[in-house]
This record gives sequence, structure tokens and C-alpha cells, in this order.
Amino acid sequence: MGHENFKEMRKAMIVSQLRTSDVNDPRVIAAINNVAREDFVPAASRNVAYSDRGVSIGEGRALNAPLATGRLLNVAHLSMDDKVLLVGAATGYTAAVVAQLAGSVVALEQSDALAAIARNNLDGIDNVRVETGGHADGFAEGAPYSVIIIDGVVDQVPDSLVNQLSAEGRLVAAIMDKSVPRLAIGYKSGDSISYQYFADCGGAALPGFERVKSFSF
Repeated sequence: MGHENFKEMRKAMIVSQLRTSDVNDPRVIAAINNVAREDFVPAASRNVAYSDRGVSIGEGRALNAPLATGRLLNVAHLSMDDKVLLVGAATGYTAAVVAQLAGSVVALEQSDALAAIARNNLDGIDNVRVETGGHADGFAEGAPYSVIIIDGVVDQVPDSLVNQLSAEGRLVAAIMDKSVPRLAIGYKSGDSISYQYFADCGGAALPGFERVKSFSF
């Protein structure tokens, strides 16, 4: 499939998936339009790179659905003053989008294999660095961050990440709420964070945030 075909698919994704679902920040739309999503998925999956669901990228992982990522970026209101921690770098797609919207990005990935792919895909983008480590641990060395983006569905957001947010920082994620994944934005105040859920969503599960099950005897 040629470059122009993918360009048309990207345009169709923006029109049919994003614009119809309140992704209306022109900067976010432009950034997504600038990134060739097909270059961030395995060759066999390029023709479904713009589908409305996650795309398998190996290592038991999937690139998050475009709509879920787009809606999170839309409410994050990123500016060039922002220092971002992106949790779940995967193959680097969202980092490439965020790099156009924020001053600097630390893209964290716990899979060594995916982190290596992300580094290769993001080569030449000066304001992104890919770090390898546990998703739930964050990257304290680069803290504090004004924005944390968790690019995937998680059971819970651990204090370890909240602690790496700057005062009055914000965090966007898809969080399981009563067994339903819901998009949320959290605003930090003091040492705690309060979340506003704004949409139910599908999305790709991000490992490392599994809630510990309690047992009763």
C-alpha cells in the first residue's frame, strides 16, 4: 500500500474517529496528522494501523486505539512549557505525537524489545528520550513532570507516579472503574490527586498496574 493510501487512511481516521468524538484541539489534530502511524506497527499490521482498536505490536502488547489516545491528549492541554512523562512508550507512536505538543518527553517502556524499537523510531526527535523500566515505577530521575500520560488501560494509578507529578500537575489515563475502562484526567493538589472521568473507552491494556487481589477465608 502506497504512502498516499496511508495518508488518506489517516485523514479518514481523524474525520470519522476523532472529530466525531470531541477531539477538537487543532494542535492535537495537526500532531496526529503529522505522524505516520503505519510506521510504528509491524509490517503485517500496516493495513489496520488506523482501525478503531488496538494494533498488535508483539511482546503481548498492542498500540493503544487512536481514539483513546486522541481523547487523552485533547484534555491534557499540552503546551511547550510542559515536561511530560509518557508511560507505555510501546513502539514510540504517542511519543512522536506528544513531542510536537510539549517541551520535553520522557517515554517509559518496560519491555526492552519495544523500547529498542521506540528508540529507533524516534531517532532524530530531539525532545524525546526513551527510558526502560517498570511502568508503575515511573522515572523518578526526570521528575517532577507537569503532565503524566498513561497510554493504555490500567487497573489503578500508583502513588509512585502521583509523587512524580509537580504541584498542580495533571495526569491522564484510562482507568478501570467498576470493570469498565474509563478515560480520566486527574489534577494534583498537595500529595493527592482527584480524578474526573469523562468517557467510557476501549483501549489496550498496559501491564504493570494490576490491582492486587485480596482473599478472604
